[in-house]
Amino acid sequence: MMRSLFVSLAALAVAASVAITGYAQQPAAKQITVGFAQTGSESGWRNANTISVKDEAKKRDINLKFVDANSKVDNQRKALADFIAQRVDIIILEPLEVGGWDSVLREAKAANIPVIIGDRNVTSSKDLYATFIGSDFLDEGKKAGEWLAKKTGGKAVIAEMQGEVGSAPARDRKKGFEDAIKAHPGMKIVMSQTANFRRADGQQLMATFLQKPEFKDVTVLYAHNDDMALGAISAIEAAGKKPGKDLMIVSVDGTKDGIQALRDGKINVIVECNPLLGPQLFDNAAKILKGEQVPKEQKSIESVYDQEGLDYGRPEKAINISKSEVKGF
Repeated sequence: MMRSLFVSLAALAVAASVAITGYAQQPAAKQITVGFAQTGSESGWRNANTISVKDEAKKRDINLKFVDANSKVDNQRKALADFIAQRVDIIILEPLEVGGWDSVLREAKAANIPVIIGDRNVTSSKDLYATFIGSDFLDEGKKAGEWLAKKTGGKAVIAEMQGEVGSAPARDRKKGFEDAIKAHPGMKIVMSQTANFRRADGQQLMATFLQKPEFKDVTVLYAHNDDMALGAISAIEAAGKKPGKDLMIVSVDGTKDGIQALRDGKINVIVECNPLLGPQLFDNAAKILKGEQVPKEQKSIESVYDQEGLDYGRPEKAINISKSEVKGF
């Protein structure tokens, strides 16, 4: 009798729930845990990238375990080992360097934890990770070189600020640029050093460049990212020169400060590198965890902006891009 009463009451509770909500309440789905190993916080681009991932994780109610490697590759490898030990559901790695990942990626695969490579790709075998999502750094360098060749008629004496040694964007932006100017004998790189993708390092390196006797012939600065270009602008202005006029500046990224410098005429062209990868990373994570197939390589769609509105894929002129369009990064 009592058992029948309890069953009846339970049935009434379910019926009441259906009547009020339109459906019977289901058990809550398991919260997904994602380990995210970031390179560091060396630039405006990197900070925007981190914010994009964190915001998207919060929006999707994902438990995000975030590690800032502080620009040390050993910290990233340790972070991945820790994620594996914690049995996270999936790992996102934005690698500081392209090589040296085979061992830890094999460990992740043996533990049946998929790995998404973000931003910078690795040299490891593709069967060790689920997918790569990021920019084509080689193409970015090529676009920068092509724009400069067209703008100068194939004549330029160039100083180059390289990114972090051993990183994919530094390596590929250099090679792509060199490949693009190879067909123009009147274009040559006469100075090239690293400024580590950092604004302060860019300022210091530019001050050093300006003191060198051979710099008097330089007509163009090619910086591998906006932060180094912005640091260089500070040093150029401190020397009493006008960036963008006395020295043409070619940059890569499209950060908020970079776009403002473009508007102000201090940077002549910016090749876009989109940092807002959060939605794309987590869309793919969801598919992978459901057992769906995703492409091994997925590239970002990016453009080139200069003061005349030269377009490589989008109709907007850079000089008129609104602050909302560059999304505050």
